Amino acid sequence: MKIRVECYAGYRGEQEPRAFTLGEHRFEVTEILDRWLEPESRTFKVSVEDKRKFLLRQDIASGEWVLAGLVGEKAMPRPDGRTLH
Repeated sequence: MKIRVECYAGYRGEQEPRAFTLGEHRFEVTEILDRWLEPESRTFKVSVEDKRKFLLRQDIASGEWVLAGLVGEKAMPRPDGRTLH
């Protein structure tokens, strides 16, 4: 699922997600729990304000971000306003 991600580039120039928008809902990243680099992508496991955890993946070639997963059991809003479980 494609998402819009707001990033921060640190002193080394590597971008890290600070917030992301899914549909009409904006999630503030409170902590980056893990990160890993794959040949074609970078993945971040992040926590948001309400303690939900998400996997955000960026395609290195295109720069596009996708929501790669929800870690845990809390439901989340879908872009159409319904809830994903």
